[in-house]
Amino acid sequence: MIFRHSGPLLSVLLFFSLVDDLPAKLRVATYNVRNYLMTDRLVPGKPGDKLIWRKNYPKPEIEKTALRRIIAKVDPDILALQEMGGAPYLKEFQRDLEHVEGVSYPHAALMLGADEDRHVAVLSKIPFNQVVQHKSLSHKYFGQNEIVRRGLLEVQFNTNGLDWSLFNLHLKSKWTERKDDPEASLKREGEATAVREFLKKKHPVSDGHPYLLVGDFNDTPNSKPLARILRSGNNRLCRYIYCQDERGRIWSHYWRKGGLYSQIDYVCASFGMLDLYKLPEGQWPSGNIEDSSDSMLASDHRMVWVDLPF
Repeated sequence: MIFRHSGPLLSVLLFFSLVDDLPAKLRVATYNVRNYLMTDRLVPGKPGDKLIWRKNYPKPEIEKTALRRIIAKVDPDILALQEMGGAPYLKEFQRDLEHVEGVSYPHAALMLGADEDRHVAVLSKIPFNQVVQHKSLSHKYFGQNEIVRRGLLEVQFNTNGLDWSLFNLHLKSKWTERKDDPEASLKREGEATAVREFLKKKHPVSDGHPYLLVGDFNDTPNSKPLARILRSGNNRLCRYIYCQDERGRIWSHYWRKGGLYSQIDYVCASFGMLDLYKLPEGQWPSGNIEDSSDSMLASDHRMVWVDLPF
């Protein structure tokens, strides 16, 4: 599903293209916006009161405002989103960014996967060449075929004559009712493996295609899901770009109930993409994590971003 900006309104179209002024370098960000949809949630009550449990409640306006301020500050050219609601929520977000913050993203794509509530999406200042929703990536899970529940959203671009791709992924969370798979580790590993096998076939390392695989992988750098994405046997397929905030901290997610800070949001780059940085051998590009006062209010995740060398 792709959206087009049409005057003050937004309408759903199969595909569209606008004339854009390309920036000197592209800034690409990934951001889990924490339930930008209707769901049961804890929300602030009166000043000084405890949080109140609300059923089927929208994302509070105070959180939406903080989200928009963060995006306006970082000003990514391309923004990959996780935990976005359906089309009306994405259109609202796109509209409010422009009308309130003055940040225009005329191009938008929404992945409609098996998860009917939480979606991945992409907002962009530059036009898409093509958008592909990969809905049927599958893996074995306790002997049964399972699909990657939120799918894999692929957006292809041509920037200054260079063809490259962005893949947006949101792996299974650690919440589960299965006692035989604590924290859904096997499920997440299976989803990661399915994505890896797809990318191996579509863009083998030997073809040198530049791509980014970004999103909320719901696991740490030393986990099996990350290993499955980065490697196949002894072969390294891509690297995650090391990102940190201005104080040198690398966490991207805060679990309030458990009091735990973790690195679970990533920007992974193919070697074809990494080669474009033209760094000396053994050196790799780095990225950033947003650390403003709005971050802890807007979401339980922090925005992660990189600047591409073209």
